[in-house]
Amino acid sequence: MSTLEDKILGEKLHYYCSSSSEDEGNDSGESDKECDNDVKYTDNTARYTTPSYSEWDGTSSNTGPKGVIKDWQRYKQLEAEKREMQEKEKLQLIKKLSLTCRSALDEEKEKLTETDPELADLLTDEFLLEYQKQRMKEMFAKTKKLHFGKVIDLENTDQFLQAIDEEDKSVIVVLHIYEDNAAGCEAMNGCLISLAEEYPHVKFCRILGSIAGLSKQFKKYGVPTLLIYRNGQVIGNFVHITDQLGVDFYSSDVETFLTEHGILADKNCIPLIVTKNKNGNSE
Repeated sequence: MSTLEDKILGEKLHYYCSSSSEDEGNDSGESDKECDNDVKYTDNTARYTTPSYSEWDGTSSNTGPKGVIKDWQRYKQLEAEKREMQEKEKLQLIKKLSLTCRSALDEEKEKLTETDPELADLLTDEFLLEYQKQRMKEMFAKTKKLHFGKVIDLENTDQFLQAIDEEDKSVIVVLHIYEDNAAGCEAMNGCLISLAEEYPHVKFCRILGSIAGLSKQFKKYGVPTLLIYRNGQVIGNFVHITDQLGVDFYSSDVETFLTEHGILADKNCIPLIVTKNKNGNSE
């Protein structure tokens, strides 16, 4: 039956030299051999009882609940410290890059100021905004003189030519050629009256086909017709426009049609600075 000492040593008993074996050795007369066994026992004992120490490799020798919790807390602490260090490095890098970009822009501005100060002034936001405001004021001052707001009736060919050739080159002229009792002509006249009030800087005119010297065939099958002029040149020609709008239509339909063809300005595309200037002038 093995003893506790046998379990600690982990060796077979024939290497073990006890007091009883010494007595038995005296009887047999082999004392020298027993002494050799004593040396072996001493060596084995020293080999298995000497503790070895090593540095901690991140794992705990205590595998109980407290040891596991302690190891987990230490792991989370190291993880948090690592994450905090990474965040600090990112912030330092961002700060460094932002400083570099800002410095480069400052150097470029200083260099431009030294070489071409007039161009440097032109590139400033304040100057550009002021320039835009000034240009808007000039444009609105000019358009005030070119205010129409109604449909102009042309009674002869001379008025027809004057309405087109003698008008300011920036003004768009919308000319309606119509005939009484022709399908769609009356509706178009009503629509143009409404649009002339809504677009006062566009010149809306109308003339009878018979006064303009058009043929009977055209007066029968060509009206209503819209001719668009700018700077004396035709930029739009819509013969028998009822083929596209139908016989019964509204001013919004004509407005959409002219906007899609680039004749009227799209209100959704008007720059904000223009809207602000309009509101300021109206107040």
